[in-house]
Amino acid sequence: MSRGRDRAQAPGRLRPPSLGLLLAEARGLFEFNASVLLSPLLMRAPRGDGHPVLALPGFLASDLSMAPMRRYLSELGYEAHAWRIGRNLGGMARMRETLRGRLTEIYADSGRKVSLVGWSLGGVYARDLALQAPDMVRSVITLGSPFANDVRATNATALYEALSGERVEDFAEAREAIAGDLPVPATSIYSRTDGVVNWRTCLLHPSERAENIEVHFASHVGLGVNPAALWAVADRLAQPEGEFWPFDRAGPFAIAYAPPERAVSA
Repeated sequence: MSRGRDRAQAPGRLRPPSLGLLLAEARGLFEFNASVLLSPLLMRAPRGDGHPVLALPGFLASDLSMAPMRRYLSELGYEAHAWRIGRNLGGMARMRETLRGRLTEIYADSGRKVSLVGWSLGGVYARDLALQAPDMVRSVITLGSPFANDVRATNATALYEALSGERVEDFAEAREAIAGDLPVPATSIYSRTDGVVNWRTCLLHPSERAENIEVHFASHVGLGVNPAALWAVADRLAQPEGEFWPFDRAGPFAIAYAPPERAVSA
C-alpha cells in the first residue's frame, strides 16, 4: 500500500469533496438568481437594530463577493461594512494585525460591538478575531468555513499554501483555538454538497450559544448568496446582544434546512 493511501485512510483524515461536487459549483449563479427572485420573502426577516456588521470575503475573493450580503443587511437595518483590504490571498500571520485594525476602527466609530460574518476563509479570520478581541465582537457567523477537524480536506489547500506562503500546519495552536469554543455566540452555516471544502471541517461544537445550520444542496461559491443562508444570517444577527436561542427552521425557507441533530450524529 502506498504512503499516499496510508495517509488518506489515517484516523481523523478527511478527503476533499469529489470532482463531481467541485464541477457542480457552477450552480452558485442559480443561487444568486434565486435570492433576487425571492427578495420579497427575504425582506420578511427580522429587522436589525442598527449594530455594525463586518463582512469578510473568502479565499481569492474581494469585497465585491460580499456586496449582495452587505446590501441585504443594510436594507434590514444593519450598519454593514466591507473589509477594504482588497483580494483575500490568505495568510493568518499577514492578516491578523490588519483585520484587528479594521475591527477596532468600526468599533470605535460606532461605539457598539461588531458582528462578524465570514465566508469560507473569511469565517476562519472571523473566529480568530473573536478570540483576539471578544470585547469588540458581538457574534460570529461563518459560511462554509473550514476551521475544524482536518482542515486540509479542501480543494483549495495547495493553492492557499502557494499564494499565502503558509502551510496549513503552521499556527497549529491558533488553529486549535479557532476550532474550539468562542467567547461570543457563534453560528456555522454549511452544506454537505459543498464542492470546495469537506462539510465536516465546518462543524463547531454545539452549545448553549453555538450551533450548526445545514443548508440543503447549497454550493460553496453560492452559499453567501443562497436565499436560505441569507435568511439564517439575518435571523441570527437579530438576536439581542448577549442573548442566544436556537435557530427556528420554520419559515419561508424551512424546506432548505436539515434537522439540527443531523450534523452531530453524522
